[in-house]
Amino acid sequence: MDSTSSNSNTSTHDIIDLCLLAGKIMLQSGAETYRVEDTMSRMAASLGFPGAHSYVTPTVIMFTTSRTEPVKLFRIAERTTDLQKVSEVNDISRRLSERQITANEARERLGVVDDAAHAYPAWLQIAAAALTGACFTVMFKGSLWDALPALLVSGLGFAAATYLHRLVQIRFFAEFTASFLIGLLAFFSVRLGVGREMDKIIIGSVMPLVPGLLITNAVRDLMAGHLVSGLSKGADAFLTAFAIGTGIGLVLSLF
Repeated sequence: MDSTSSNSNTSTHDIIDLCLLAGKIMLQSGAETYRVEDTMSRMAASLGFPGAHSYVTPTVIMFTTSRTEPVKLFRIAERTTDLQKVSEVNDISRRLSERQITANEARERLGVVDDAAHAYPAWLQIAAAALTGACFTVMFKGSLWDALPALLVSGLGFAAATYLHRLVQIRFFAEFTASFLIGLLAFFSVRLGVGREMDKIIIGSVMPLVPGLLITNAVRDLMAGHLVSGLSKGADAFLTAFAIGTGIGLVLSLF
């Protein structure tokens, strides 16, 4: 094999790895399936491969630059929500398509985005979840006396879900336990006279656990024709809703 062919193959593999890295970051950060595929295709086209093909599911990315090249697969083990990373990858892809940066610069920037910590620290997420729970309690016609315990209950529930998910990789059990804790705390807050309406406290407190982005992405993928991704994300959202309902239902049945 001559040096020209070797350099060409190396360049092709680098481009595939670059596109896979961009797709991995976006999919792990909560991007829609169609957006991941579109970004990878645009990046490949800007680097001289307009016929690139990609197939993305919530757990797997498959990509090739042409029909004759072998398909490269990347497994997605963990997903979260970080729309800032999605926006940054989109910006890098746009700059690459407009020839403002080179492939090497794009790879360096993507590496920085991939290694960056979550956009917000855990304590800020818990504080935001607590405030969200209190606001939803008021929105669902709860009183300020219900919003105050909901502030504490939703914060503790979200913190429990985050911590348990780190200990147990099965998210269903983390969300089930967190919702059970929310129901238990709401019950005792009313029993102790801190809150007035247990149902309003529970409804507001579980809202930070509701998979709103996942449901939206599932519907969007189904509308775009990505049936496998849409159905799998819908099933994931259903399991989360089932875990929340089961945890709350267990509390109501016990007390």
